[in-house]
Amino acid sequence: MAEAPTGGSDRGGDGSVEADVERGGYRQELKRTLGSFQVFAISFAFISVAVGVFGTYDEVLRTAGPVGIWLWLIAAVGQTLVALVVAQFAARIPLSGSSYQWASRLADTRIGWWFGWLTFCYLAIAVLAIDNALASQAFMPLVGIAENEDTARVITLAVLIVQAVVAIASTRLVSWINSAAVGLEVALVVVVAIARFVAVAVTGDGSTANLTSRGIAAHAPDYFAVGGGLMLAMIMGLANLVGFDSAANLAEEAKDPHRSVPRAIVGSVVAAGILGMLFLIALTVSIEDVPRISADGSPVAAIMRENLGPAAEKVLLVAISFAFFGAGIVVMVSCSRLVYAMSRDARFPAHRVMRRVNPRTQTPIPATLLILALGFVLMVALPGAALLELITASTILPAIIYGATIVLYLAVRGRLGRRPGAFDLGRLELPVAICALVWTLLALFVLVTPREALVPVVIVAGLLLLGGLFSSACWCSTAGRWTPNPARTSSARAAEERSRPEPGSCPDTTKRRVTGPSVTRRSGLLPPDGARLARQDVRTAGRSRLGRCSSACRGLCA
Repeated sequence: MAEAPTGGSDRGGDGSVEADVERGGYRQELKRTLGSFQVFAISFAFISVAVGVFGTYDEVLRTAGPVGIWLWLIAAVGQTLVALVVAQFAARIPLSGSSYQWASRLADTRIGWWFGWLTFCYLAIAVLAIDNALASQAFMPLVGIAENEDTARVITLAVLIVQAVVAIASTRLVSWINSAAVGLEVALVVVVAIARFVAVAVTGDGSTANLTSRGIAAHAPDYFAVGGGLMLAMIMGLANLVGFDSAANLAEEAKDPHRSVPRAIVGSVVAAGILGMLFLIALTVSIEDVPRISADGSPVAAIMRENLGPAAEKVLLVAISFAFFGAGIVVMVSCSRLVYAMSRDARFPAHRVMRRVNPRTQTPIPATLLILALGFVLMVALPGAALLELITASTILPAIIYGATIVLYLAVRGRLGRRPGAFDLGRLELPVAICALVWTLLALFVLVTPREALVPVVIVAGLLLLGGLFSSACWCSTAGRWTPNPARTSSARAAEERSRPEPGSCPDTTKRRVTGPSVTRRSGLLPPDGARLARQDVRTAGRSRLGRCSSACRGLCA
């Protein structure tokens, strides 16, 4: 593998971030337009505190009561540990594809493919889930449309089209929309929290006793049981504090990915954890009638309407709709970059098409259209119950992906290099990784043990089986070898051209130094075909140099 460059600039040169892409075996095809805040906004928008609380607060009130909100804090701490481990990878391998790239370069291409497949399944379903929630939970109540599944599906399809057009048009436009959505969401959470705290203090409405109340779940016999009410309330944090690694999928479009991407990954979880807890406390102390609010289908909107008036409810729905849209477009862009990253390594169906980048917009148009088409197929073909089960199953996938990522980190951390100025945990990396692994196993246990999780678990098993069939077909069709990365071949040729001696000069045959990708694994930037191809390149380049030396400098090199 190539050794990590030491620079942090986004300009050209051997120490630039473009050089990182070249050392990974690729060309810089995507346009670098994302600054530090825009990269942070990508991860934060995927989490989307207001959206997450708006969609899951009712479940917490019904299963665990208002006291269940404190489990958000536990989930935030656990997910921060996971984010710290993910950030370690992102700082060292700043390439689109996130965990697919990390596993392919540091473990094995087949393992990397599994990371990519699971992440693709999760992101493709997440786009649909977010946009459908936008239609049914925010937009339709906002404009006064009665609840109707068919209407919600039509609106979802329209939203998918708009998001695809924006994603294709410009990454910069996506970042502007996303940054605005994040700014509005943060402002909404802060203003609402302050307003509710002041209102409770001045008028005496609401009660701080709600913070320790079980509400309508007070007499539930299985409240503390495995898969019971209290455990179910943990799902609010587990289902919402995910997707922070989406910034890593856009690393090749960030100006300073070694710093901005890992900081965005960790910072987004910390910010979402704090703001989410603040928002939940403000909502909970504002409740005057816990049983009535718990029975409401949209308790957040009901609390806003009763305490701040109908106008405040409309403002909330506008902000939530915009936040939903921003989160959906981020997931679509992130998924398209993953498809692009796998396709340029010839590890995705129709890879010759999916790897294409439009030279004018510098965006992967075919990969984006694939996400749009898949959303159309699922939305049209699946009935309501099946679609809901598929969306529920997608909440299990992040725990599997993060757990596997942590195991990978523990297995290869000794081979990871250090880049001056980049994100690094130093001596804390091992205890943090171990704690993160324990937490992820606990989270997975919480997600799969409830009785309601049986069908989603079966769906996840089906996705794994489908991935196994495809990977087996690829393995058999290539006689036990994955197809070599086309970009790797061109990179090797470029390295050989750079190593050619000037006319009349004599190369130093005692060192046989190769200026292309080296075989060290310290940085993780070796293309995903592994050290075997790198060693072949070294031998080929060495023989090529000796041949040129014997023909052009015969006698002088004796």
